[in-house]
Amino acid sequence: MKVKLSNLGPGIIVTAAFVGPGTIATATHAGANYGFSLLWALLFSIAATIILQEMAARLGLVTRKGLGEAIRDILPRGPLKSISIALVVVAIGFGNAAFQTGNISGAAMALESIFMHESPIFSLAIGTIAALLLITSSYSLVERVLILLVLTMSSIFLLTSLVILPEIFPLIKNTVISSNLSNHSAITAIALIGTTVVPYNLFLHSKAVGEKWPKTISPDEAITQSRLDCGISIGVGGLITLAIMSTSAVAFFGTQIEVSTEVISKQLEPLLGSASIYVFSAGLFASGLTSAITAPMAAAYAVSGVMGWQNSMSDNKFKCVWFSVLFLGTALASQNFNPIKAIVIAQVANGILLPLITLFLLIVMNSSLLPKRHRNGLIANLFGILTICLIAIITISKVPSLFN
Repeated sequence: MKVKLSNLGPGIIVTAAFVGPGTIATATHAGANYGFSLLWALLFSIAATIILQEMAARLGLVTRKGLGEAIRDILPRGPLKSISIALVVVAIGFGNAAFQTGNISGAAMALESIFMHESPIFSLAIGTIAALLLITSSYSLVERVLILLVLTMSSIFLLTSLVILPEIFPLIKNTVISSNLSNHSAITAIALIGTTVVPYNLFLHSKAVGEKWPKTISPDEAITQSRLDCGISIGVGGLITLAIMSTSAVAFFGTQIEVSTEVISKQLEPLLGSASIYVFSAGLFASGLTSAITAPMAAAYAVSGVMGWQNSMSDNKFKCVWFSVLFLGTALASQNFNPIKAIVIAQVANGILLPLITLFLLIVMNSSLLPKRHRNGLIANLFGILTICLIAIITISKVPSLFN
C-alpha cells in the first residue's frame, strides 16, 4: 500500500482545483441555511467527479493525449469542429479567469482577516506566488506544493469538524428527513454540484497523469494506481466540503444570520477559542492559493489541446495561456472586483460547458481512439448520461435565477 500511496498526485491536483473559495462559500451557505438537507447534492457531485475524472485519467494513460487533443481528433472537419473549439477556448479561458478572480480574492480575504488590513498588495502577492511556481515548468514541484497545501487545508477543516462531531448527528436527523427542495435550495444544490464537477479538471487530469506515469509503466498498472489516486484524493475533497458544511450547519443553521468571514470566525470561537480567525483564514488561504495555481494550468492544457499546440508546461504558447488567465484574475482581484460576481459568472460558464464537455468525453471514451478493453463500460456510460441530463436540466431551469 505504501508504494501505491506514493503515486498520489494528479488526483490531489484535481482536489486542489475544485476545493477553492467558491466551494467554501457554497458549502458554508448550504450548511447555514439548509443544514444537511442538501447532503444528496454533495454526495452526487463527488460520485460524478470520481467517475468522470477516472475516464479522463484513463484516456490520458492509454492514448497519451489530453482531452483537448482527443476532442480535436474525433471531430470531423467543418463548422462543428470550429464552433466546438471556439466554445472550449472562450468558455474555459474566460471561465477560468472568472474563477481565478474568486480564488485570488478569497486568498487575499484570508490575509486581510489575519492582518486586519485591506490592500491590493495581497492579491498581487498571491498572483505572483502562483506565477513563480508555474514559470518553473516543473510538474513535480507544482504537485508537491499542492499536496502540501491540500494536506494543510484538509487538516484544518477536518479537525474543526471533529470538534463539533457530537452535535452533528441530531442535526442530520432533523434536516435530512424533514426538508423539501425549494427554489432557493435547488439553486444552492446546483452551486454545490457546479463547484465540484468542474469541466476544466477533465482537461487537467487527462494530461497530469501522463506527467506522473511515464510510458515505461504499462497502461493497466498505471490505470490501477490512478484509480486509487482518484478515489482517495477526490474523496478527501468531498470530506473537506462535508466538514465545512457540517461546521457551518452546527454554528449557523436556524440562526438566520448572514454568513461572512468575520461572522464565521466569531461564531466558531466557542469551538476554537481566540484562534478561530487564524484557523479559518489559514484554510481559506490554502484553498485560494491551490485553486489559483491549478486554474491557469488547467486552462492552458485545455486551450493548447484543442488548438493543436504542444501541450507541455515548457511550451511558450502554453505559458501565454496560463499567464493570461493569471494576469486577468489578479488584475480584477486587486481592483476589488466582486468575487461573488466572478464565481457566478464562472458557475454559469460551467453550467453551459459541462454537459457538452461530458458528452465529448463519453464519445471519446467509446471511440476507436482507445482499445476496446479500455473503453467505457455500461455503468460509466449510464452515469455520464445521467450527469449530462441532470446538469442540463438544472442549468436550463435554474441558471437565470442565479443572476437574482
